[in-house]
Amino acid sequence: MPIIENWQSWTSFLGQNISKAEQAGMSNKVIQEAAVQIGEYLATNIDPKNEQQRVLSDMWGVASESEKEALANCVIKLVQNKNLQ
Repeated sequence: MPIIENWQSWTSFLGQNISKAEQAGMSNKVIQEAAVQIGEYLATNIDPKNEQQRVLSDMWGVASESEKEALANCVIKLVQNKNLQ
């Protein structure tokens, strides 16, 4: 998965897809739930490709369910703010 190897490309890709989901009428709750599911998949199946992903993976690994939701929300906000710049 070349898209996840570069942090800038990864966050840009996420931001674009979150924007598309919002435009399609998906609620913030549905987007957040999808982000948690994606986080679980990545943590279980994909080796982090850079330092930023390693930090997120390490944090995900020790987080409770509510903390994972908070991390997912933080990633959503991060990529939304990057798309505004």
